[in-house]
Amino acid sequence: MARSCILQVEDEEADVLLLQYAFRKADIRQPVQVVTRGQEAMDYLSGAGQFADRETYPLPALVLLDLKLPDKHGLDVLEWLREQARLKQTVVIALTSSNLPADIQRAYECGVNSYAVKAADNQKRLEFAQHLKGWWLEHNQFATTPSPAKPE
Repeated sequence: MARSCILQVEDEEADVLLLQYAFRKADIRQPVQVVTRGQEAMDYLSGAGQFADRETYPLPALVLLDLKLPDKHGLDVLEWLREQARLKQTVVIALTSSNLPADIQRAYECGVNSYAVKAADNQKRLEFAQHLKGWWLEHNQFATTPSPAKPE
């Protein structure tokens, strides 16, 4: 199954809309699925509940993960993701407002692939979107997802 979408885990509606605008300006054509809570991200990634239909909710090519979420911290989501055999190679970019060295260090310890602080203006958001498109969506080679284990 192809990983063709981007999963944005973000609870601030304004940040979602501003990033969508930057993506349009950067001509990022991959669909973006948005979830607003940590548990919802875990449900999406595991295909649980309302996210069971992988045609509608495909596994993402990459995850943009806010750290400060209402129910589960983004790092808890990241730790869970890295423990899942089928998901542990998923590219995760922390996209958050925190520039605290402790948060950055902890994110890398938990297995984030990249850490970016949310841009404060439209030009910086556009630059982020262009870099995301250039490196992660055009140049980066993604690992393949292992097939589910077959019962013996």
